[in-house]
Amino acid sequence: MRDKKWGEFIISINQSYLDRELIYQFLHNEAYWSINIPREVVMKSIDESRLVFGLYRGRFDGDFEQVGFARVVTDLSTFAYLCDVFILPQYRGKGLSKWLVETIIWHPDLHDIRKFMLATKDAHSLYERFGFETVESPELLLQRVRKVPY
Repeated sequence: MRDKKWGEFIISINQSYLDRELIYQFLHNEAYWSINIPREVVMKSIDESRLVFGLYRGRFDGDFEQVGFARVVTDLSTFAYLCDVFILPQYRGKGLSKWLVETIIWHPDLHDIRKFMLATKDAHSLYERFGFETVESPELLLQRVRKVPY
């Protein structure tokens, strides 16, 4: 996937642009789903995820800063799980989350995935506009969760 541009913003899957410290700080301190997550876990999750999306303000040939992030765990054929999606608070309300999710679901390696899942506490309306819906038969799903892993 080539970098996507929209005004002063860019989405890239080039991991060399990622501000890993910013990602760690946000996930560790701000994200309700990963409060106190250890640095090593964040770094490994980035390194081992099949597709990682950074959202930036500026230009890569000049000054730029990371303003958003998402990663996808997938086999690139039948299943994908979208996770760790965030936009920094000062950049919310500009349509960036919609653009990020749209870019992800239309990525050439992901747009034909049979089952694309995610979990959210408070962003249902964002994802529903892209075809995500509540699980039809939640009784078919099971999970194994370590209680208070961090």
